[in-house]
Parts: sequence; C-alpha cells; structure tokens
Amino acid sequence: MKPGHAHVSSACRPINELLSQIGDKWTSLIITRLSSGSMRFNALKRSVSGISQKMLTSTLKTLERDGFVERTVIPSVPPGVEYALTPFGRELSVPLMALTSFAAENSDRVDEARAAYDRRQGEIADEMQRVPA
Repeated sequence: MKPGHAHVSSACRPINELLSQIGDKWTSLIITRLSSGSMRFNALKRSVSGISQKMLTSTLKTLERDGFVERTVIPSVPPGVEYALTPFGRELSVPLMALTSFAAENSDRVDEARAAYDRRQGEIADEMQRVPA
C-alpha cells in the first residue's frame, strides 16, 4: 500500500458503509414507502413487493439502529408495531426520492441504451466470426 493510502481508506470506510446501506435495494424501498407516513409491519411488508419477513425485519432493525427509522409498539390485542421515519430518515428520503424519480423517468432510456449496446456487441461478435483465423 502506498504511503497515505491507509489514512484515505480509513477515512472512506464510514462513507462506504453508509452508502452501501442506503444504496441497498430493500433500504431504499422501505425509506420511500415510509416517506408518506408511518406504517404497521404487515402493511409495510405488503407494500414492498418481494421482501421476505426475515429481510424486512433485518433491514428495519438496521435502519432503526442507524437512526433512520423509529419503532413504536402499539398497545392492543395483539400488540401492533408501527414504523416511521425519524427526522434523520426524512432527510435521507429527499435524495432517495429524487433517485427513485430519476430511475422511473429514465428506465426507457436505459433499456434503449442496453439494447443498442447489445446490438453493437452482437455485430462485433459476427465480424469476429467472419475474420479468417
């Protein structure tokens, strides 16, 4: 390792950890769902398509630990649990919602770019097959 790289690496570690967490598929979906208000666990599970109960529980615990989500036990029979964004979580929801909007608005452009790339790659492969060895 070059001199000074250990310092840069250690300085980047917290940033990398946080970006890894908030860039996670389930985290971003949960944060965006909770941005419109608090939700009970089962309602949240139904709104996040494809997430297992175990993954939802694990992600919510991590988000609670990191200060983005608060968990409230509702005294009822049976007891209910509700999740809501903290002020810190609402702050995070702003850039996540912007990224979500960007993705929704540009998914067709990405599909077109991928198709064009795949066509070019296919043409290159065809040309390579025609070139005598």
